[in-house]
Amino acid sequence: MSWKNQTVVTEFILLGLSSEPRTKIILFFVFLYVYIIILIGNISIITLILSDVSLHTPMYFFLCNLSFVDLCYSSSTVPRMLKDLMSVKKTISYAECAAQMYISLSLGENECILLAVMAYDRYVAICYPLHYTTIMSKMVCVRLSISTWICGFLLSISHVSLTLSVDLCGNNEINHFLCEVPEILSLACENILFIEFIIFVVGVIILMTPVTFIVISYVQIIVSILKIASSAGQQKAFSTCGSHMMVVTMFYGSAMAAYMKPRSSSLPGTDKLIAIFYFIVTPMLNPMIYTLRNNDVKSAFLKCRKRKCFC
Repeated sequence: MSWKNQTVVTEFILLGLSSEPRTKIILFFVFLYVYIIILIGNISIITLILSDVSLHTPMYFFLCNLSFVDLCYSSSTVPRMLKDLMSVKKTISYAECAAQMYISLSLGENECILLAVMAYDRYVAICYPLHYTTIMSKMVCVRLSISTWICGFLLSISHVSLTLSVDLCGNNEINHFLCEVPEILSLACENILFIEFIIFVVGVIILMTPVTFIVISYVQIIVSILKIASSAGQQKAFSTCGSHMMVVTMFYGSAMAAYMKPRSSSLPGTDKLIAIFYFIVTPMLNPMIYTLRNNDVKSAFLKCRKRKCFC
């Protein structure tokens, strides 16, 4: 909070997606429907993996983690957005705004690291198949999973603390449906070029380190796949990696568009569309991508339906 000019910001006003009443009602039902799909899809994946012994492997353990992270990630913003769409007063307290920013950013960074861990799992499975069960033991998988959560919540501290240190001078209208770092920085009434530069550099490191690791892993994976004599074996290997690469492209593409561009280059409304993509669209599509492109998941789903796991 800032004491500059004897002004203290105690709450923010979220301008949301629209000020038109009819549009807000339509958006409410659209996003409510999408959020229900997110809940059903990700909970179904988690239930399926936990209930089917054939899916108790490192690959599906991390997929279960990804579904749980997506559930938490979308739930950190969507319920609040739905509430604001049906509310006249869209204020959010300073503390709630800071908490939302920290939690959503931490979960996003958790997913960044988790996607890199999933790439490593595929790398070991394809490049070192004989040593896979030894390298990716149950204890190693648990430790990697815990590490993604710890790193996510630790790495976001620098972003949030730097963002909350800027002087706002009473300007408290956020042209967004949630509290995010770029939106809070846009309210600053002081020269924050140095803070923006540090946040940008830290963001590049946090995003590009996992991306670089994923790219290196998949280069090695592709080289190994091309050495497989059987075309059926190549197709199966590419199929198991294809779903993960689609998820990586969607998530990292939108995250980079949001956090790796100058604030001055943002067009009105663009940041909202990008946020909708990585907070809502990606968590909705992830279960569909893994289900539609994965024969193991589809067969496990059919077995689970016969046993009425979802009833």
